[in-house]
Amino acid sequence: MVHVYNCHPFASQHIVAAEQEPGLVCCSGGALFVVSAGGCKIEAYNLQQEGCPLICRFSSMGSVLSIRHSAVGDYLVTIEEKNKATYLRAYTNWRYQAAEKTRVGVRLLGHLLRGSSFRGTPKEQMEIIEIPLFEPPLCMACCSITGDLLVGCAKSLVVFSLKRQTLSEQLSVLDFERVLILHIQGWSPSQVAFCAGYVALQTDLEILVVKLTPRQKSSQAADEHALLPEDIMTETSLDEDAEMTKDGFSPLHEQEDFFLFPKHQEMLGNDAQECGISLVLEWTGMEADSRGDMSVVYVLFRRFAPDFFQGCSVEETHLHSLQLRPMFSGKQEEASISKRGEPTCMFVFFSLPNTGYMYSLKNTVELMSTYQYPEKAHQAVLSDQFLYVITRNALQCFTVRCSAVAARVDDPYIDTTMKACPPITMEVCALRIQLFIGLKIICQDGNHIVLLTAADVDSKEDTERPARKNTESREHRALTGILVAVGLEPSSTPTLESLLSRSFLSRKTSVCKATEPADSGHGWNLYVISSVSTLQLYREIVEYSKRYEQSLSHSCIHLLSEGHLLLRTALLSLQDCDSAERAQLQEAFQESCAHLGDCFSRFDKKDCHLALPYYKMSGLTVTDVIKRNMSMSGISNGYGKGFIFFLKHSIYEETMEELSKDMADKVLDIFSVAEPAQLPHVVSSPSMLNADPDSAMTHLKQLEDSGPPSLALRKGDLNSYRQQMDRHAEMLQVYGFIEEPKLLLHGRGKAVLPTILAQHLRDTQEGLLVAAVVALHENSKIRLEEADVFFQELCKDGVEVDSSPQLLVDFWEALLVASSHESIIQELLFRLTSVYIDRITRRDHSGIRALKTAEDLINSCSHYGMLYPWVSILTPVQFNINHDHQEDLHKLQSLLCGPTLEVSSILPLLEQLSESDNTGLSVHVLCATKLGQHERSIVRLLDRCPQAIISYANNELQNDKLSLWWQKLFPEVCDRIRKTGNDTVLLSALKETLVVASKELNPLEFLDLLPDDGTAHFFLPHLLECSQ
Repeated sequence: MVHVYNCHPFASQHIVAAEQEPGLVCCSGGALFVVSAGGCKIEAYNLQQEGCPLICRFSSMGSVLSIRHSAVGDYLVTIEEKNKATYLRAYTNWRYQAAEKTRVGVRLLGHLLRGSSFRGTPKEQMEIIEIPLFEPPLCMACCSITGDLLVGCAKSLVVFSLKRQTLSEQLSVLDFERVLILHIQGWSPSQVAFCAGYVALQTDLEILVVKLTPRQKSSQAADEHALLPEDIMTETSLDEDAEMTKDGFSPLHEQEDFFLFPKHQEMLGNDAQECGISLVLEWTGMEADSRGDMSVVYVLFRRFAPDFFQGCSVEETHLHSLQLRPMFSGKQEEASISKRGEPTCMFVFFSLPNTGYMYSLKNTVELMSTYQYPEKAHQAVLSDQFLYVITRNALQCFTVRCSAVAARVDDPYIDTTMKACPPITMEVCALRIQLFIGLKIICQDGNHIVLLTAADVDSKEDTERPARKNTESREHRALTGILVAVGLEPSSTPTLESLLSRSFLSRKTSVCKATEPADSGHGWNLYVISSVSTLQLYREIVEYSKRYEQSLSHSCIHLLSEGHLLLRTALLSLQDCDSAERAQLQEAFQESCAHLGDCFSRFDKKDCHLALPYYKMSGLTVTDVIKRNMSMSGISNGYGKGFIFFLKHSIYEETMEELSKDMADKVLDIFSVAEPAQLPHVVSSPSMLNADPDSAMTHLKQLEDSGPPSLALRKGDLNSYRQQMDRHAEMLQVYGFIEEPKLLLHGRGKAVLPTILAQHLRDTQEGLLVAAVVALHENSKIRLEEADVFFQELCKDGVEVDSSPQLLVDFWEALLVASSHESIIQELLFRLTSVYIDRITRRDHSGIRALKTAEDLINSCSHYGMLYPWVSILTPVQFNINHDHQEDLHKLQSLLCGPTLEVSSILPLLEQLSESDNTGLSVHVLCATKLGQHERSIVRLLDRCPQAIISYANNELQNDKLSLWWQKLFPEVCDRIRKTGNDTVLLSALKETLVVASKELNPLEFLDLLPDDGTAHFFLPHLLECSQ
């Protein structure tokens, strides 16, 4: 069911002063072309000027059967008939005919006139280009983006590319090149459409849409569309028909005894390949590189069967008004036209006498809208904003859904909580039905609609009806007379009376041939109707919708949605308009969003959630929206679910403005009635900071809830705060913070701010605070970077001058214990290592104790390892640094002793840590050992701390490193004993080395190991041990 409204999309109308009765009419590029009824004179009028003044008048070479104009190239193309032959001609530079006695040049396609007529100063002349074809042309179409020409013939489609040929520096002319032939088998188009590579074909009851696309080089279907010459195609087709005739099956069009009605069929996308219509490409262009690189992609096929119940005969049931309509979005329109790129969206429209269909072709092929006409339609034209349909006596203006499709392609945020748009499937409506008499032709260009009307003296039906009645009456009287003459009274016999009541006239004999009147009509008119501006029509629609506002009926939403789509279309199509006009459209668009938000906010249906995105798009603040709904609540007796949905989500968002005290208290009142369970979350919102704490506590007590502790802190009531905190264990409090993070922090990203409760926990229960933030991170309520900002902001007024305050380091350590994400773990290890090294290097500390000691971390976290014994020898507990730095050093050493830290990632940090003392030495040796540099570590320890070498060797020189005992450690110890004498530490290390070597080596290998200058009694016991 199509809704019909009484809006006024038409502003004015005037009559074009044509000299003769028009036979054909078309308009494009701001010009109106009228072909006289005789078909040999063409008049051009200017649609852009008041009164549509005549531009020029010229004669065609034949009787014009069809005419099209291309705005790109500004040329006319006609199908003409002369001497029973059909021709295709293009008229270029036709505007030069405005001057009288202007020269006219006639030439063939591709044959430029380079003779005397173009020598010297270029002449201004109209050119008529003869375009030869293998078959007579049936129909044609021009691409609105490129200006290319498509011609439909009985067995083929021919594509001509528009080119501009430069003859000299001062002169260039338009020409066409035949680039492609599409051979069609068993299908003859009655109408075609062509745009951006899309080709639409139409017969009486079938529609086919294909797209010409560049073939992929790696495609496996290279032979799918073989290039066959035209003569082979013709012979193949003839052979198939001959074979069918030979077998007793004649082609369908030759079977006159019966007629087969096809069934309804719809194939979308790849399924359309199964339609049975074969298209074979033949490349005829000059560019050899493009030969064979084009392919046909089937997009849509639709077949109809005649519907007798719709009031149309079989002869009347046929398709008409085939059109392709591109649509660009954003800044793409200007760029695409200049670069001949693809539009954002492509639509196809076609119509039966009682129903019109519009499909979207790009991305997903789908049926967008179905138009049910109140009476039989003769013709329809499609624009970006409307579909105009003419019937016998009415001009109908229907809405379209093109901008709804384009909006969703252009903006991925449509149909989210951020943005919305009326659905593509929303039913269409008729904004206006304007009465005219005898409508014949309609065409449209920009804001102008051209109508041709002609009033007939008598229609064919009116002529046939009295003729048939008179014939039947005469035959009835003759038959009655015959029966009476033979003595039979018809009235006395029911059988004879019934016989005489029947009509003996067959359909063929009863239809008298209508004689053509000398004057075919009383008169004709050619109207140019101007449409109103989008803003004016939008405001009228808004006023019209107020009739249904009180009942909040479907019509109110429908009308406001139509107005919204009108503004969207204007914003998409008027990219090059002046800034003032665009600003007015944008302001009206936001107003439209506000109106739709108002409607959906009062909804209690499934679409009530749309109030949120529409209000966001309106630019209104939350305060403005609350005031609008407060004024409506008195009318509708309460707040709708849509408004509560908007308010709830807005309060939970971090970007919402801070409400005033009155507004915040009003929000509390609204939720206490509508959704009391949400009050604890509402009170915690940062936008509600100005709410009265006493009022909030009153509302919360109705839920048997004492309220969050932050309310007591805001009131300065510490006793109430302690009572509330003591009611629950710390773990339950952590769960509460997970449920409502806004108790601790407000904002997102780099704008995270701690609440008054977080500030109080920092001073009184920092352990609970750290545990709560760790829980928030692990439950994806806060990111690591946001937690860093939170603690930085929380501790910015403290005594610490360090860039990493201790509370933040405590959080990193606690998170390292809890986290299981490898990326987070490595990031925390790097941060903690950096902090530990920095503090050890600077050796100054704020005196703030960490929440966990090194021993606590070793016992609770697997990433911290037990300190190796040789590390404890290098840096004993009673080391000459203060306790805080001792803890930092032990934590760093424990991380290096653990299994997780990747040492290679912290090597740049070690440059600031000197090896001049045992602190730095222990760290460097740990890192070198983890990197496999054991020999270097042995030398370092022997030079700086030989008492730790045996402990190091016992711990590190195992398994595959065991041979380093005698290959590296033994020679190094011997060399140092030779240089320093009998050093007790070195001698002890030598003995331990010999013990290990004697156990692992055989006697010969052990003898080879002993030094030549060694004392026999020192090495002999170890040799004996080795021998045993």
